[in-house]
Amino acid sequence: MSEKRTYGVPALLSFFVPGLGQIVKGQVLKAIIIWLALGISWLLQFILIGFILLPLIWLWQIYDAYNN
Repeated sequence: MSEKRTYGVPALLSFFVPGLGQIVKGQVLKAIIIWLALGISWLLQFILIGFILLPLIWLWQIYDAYNN
């Protein structure tokens, strides 16, 4: 039996809604961790480190949804 894998759809979903691609793939805990990390990064924007972390986490979660 061949397993059909779709990579683009979870990545596209994660592009618009962070963590949604992980949920579609069944990785709910990873999606919750992404939401927590993004929330913490958003709060850290007030001391400027969040401006670096937020885009990095956002890009990583898209990459993760595509590959994992």
